[in-house]
Amino acid sequence: MKILSMILFLLASLAPVRAAGLPDTTTFSIAIERGDLSLAREWLDAGLPPDFEGRQIGTGVMIGAWEGNIPMMELFVARGADINKPNSIGEQALQHAAWKGHLAAVRWLVEHGAHLNREGKEWSALHYAAFAGHAEILRYLLERGADVNALSTNGSTPLMMAAREGREAIAKYLLTAGARRDIVNEHGDDAMRWAMRNNQLRIAREIGGSETFAAAAARPPASWGRAVRSQPVPDRADQLLSQARAMEAAGQRDEALQLYRAALAAIRQAETIARKAAAANRIASGMLITARRLKPDAQSAALNYTTPASGQDVPGVAPGPAASSPQADLAEDWLRRARELEAAGRRKEALQAYRQAAGVLRAPGAAVGAARDSRPPPLYSPVHP
Repeated sequence: MKILSMILFLLASLAPVRAAGLPDTTTFSIAIERGDLSLAREWLDAGLPPDFEGRQIGTGVMIGAWEGNIPMMELFVARGADINKPNSIGEQALQHAAWKGHLAAVRWLVEHGAHLNREGKEWSALHYAAFAGHAEILRYLLERGADVNALSTNGSTPLMMAAREGREAIAKYLLTAGARRDIVNEHGDDAMRWAMRNNQLRIAREIGGSETFAAAAARPPASWGRAVRSQPVPDRADQLLSQARAMEAAGQRDEALQLYRAALAAIRQAETIARKAAAANRIASGMLITARRLKPDAQSAALNYTTPASGQDVPGVAPGPAASSPQADLAEDWLRRARELEAAGRRKEALQAYRQAAGVLRAPGAAVGAARDSRPPPLYSPVHP
């Protein structure tokens, strides 16, 4: 009897989550991304835990932050959601709002208790704002007390993010705010090295100063290592993916499959365009330095450039197809599986595989490119450097 009572107790404690009418993770994500407040309220009234996590992004608060939907965040926080809860890959709502550029949502989160800084080495909202180039959000976070020298999981700083992505104005602001130039991450890289590796020469000069920059520019470009650029998911692809999920939720599988294919094609097209543009960039072949005796402020430096011949291996640009990564390989595996399932007429399973591929490609892990260590990535966002 005691065992039976215990089983009944456990079943009763799980009943709110399993009750009829409550969503699975995909249905939850689609509704919250769509901004369906009435359905979210209905689920919460029926017993849905306020920190229930949907696919890819996370809780209702996190999805609200991602979408810039303050009423949605208000609803879940009012029902007891943890505003600082991390998702499965360690991201919090504040990082999502900062990544997506939603200043009003960032302000709301901070005013309602979101932590500006994190304990130990963790990705912060300041890293995400610097990486994505959202200057207003970055300034606001710093004004409220964000640590300008916060260290990511591999010891990288927001200044390194700005240097890597070519965010010149943000790099200057971070330096003015006290960003240290000498911090070296676990891979032995500092902000100067990232700037040189990614051919962000003006940023490199701001970080190192004229003399250090002149010495750095004299080195062979290949000595800095290959650049790894991040490519955000195009708006069109995001729209198609949202429509695909809505069609899938409505049971219109054929239409959903077409939209998933179109979205993934748009992402691949954007990657190809970005790769070709990077390959066409000029590379430095030498430097001309002018200076006046006793007048260091009058010193200037200009780089001479050459355009590589077609097919030449350009330092900082991977030849041919984009360099492989665990994330790219995973996306390709899911796409291959999706096509096989679709060809076999197994549409439901094909949709699931397309969803997985889209999730990998859209992740703040996919965009913040080679940035995230070895942890699974989060949707566009930061694999972090």
